[in-house]
Amino acid sequence: MTNTSVFRLFKTGLLASLVMLCSFVAVAQENKAPASPPATASGKIGAAEVTINYSSPGVKGRTIGKEIAPYGQVWRTGANAATKITFSKDVTVEGQALKAGTYALFTLPSENEWVIIFNKTTDQWGAFKYEQAQDALRVKVKPTTSKENNERFKITVAPKGKNAGVITLLWGNIAVPFNVKTTAGV
Repeated sequence: MTNTSVFRLFKTGLLASLVMLCSFVAVAQENKAPASPPATASGKIGAAEVTINYSSPGVKGRTIGKEIAPYGQVWRTGANAATKITFSKDVTVEGQALKAGTYALFTLPSENEWVIIFNKTTDQWGAFKYEQAQDALRVKVKPTTSKENNERFKITVAPKGKNAGVITLLWGNIAVPFNVKTTAGV
């Protein structure tokens, strides 16, 4: 066997080893659970289908309002990309009209009041490029104490009567409900 043949065998073996190593690393990363896994909340409120796509961060010993979702700062209402909320029909949120469509769901948390924000710019990462001028609607609601401590952030959609429902943001011991209604027969 010549030196050139040995070099080719070595080179081929090295290349094959690198390909196998890269494949192993890619599979290992794929199998690792994300820190803030994707989640979906959906339900029907009156005639409107409601779908909310978000990422679910954990509290991980941090304080809500300080280290996470700081009071007085617009929050993406989840993790990673901005949370998206879709209404299939026109609705009212806390008595204020909101057209059917998809919105980025932001919040402005504080100790005694949260502002729920429906923003027209849906494809954005976090709240880094949030612009208030793009808000379709802002409503103020009162946070309450959750019946259970939720390590992972979650959102629920619950019907409440024929044409009404409640969407609730739950994280740690905080619950932030807001009322949604549809017009009868729409």
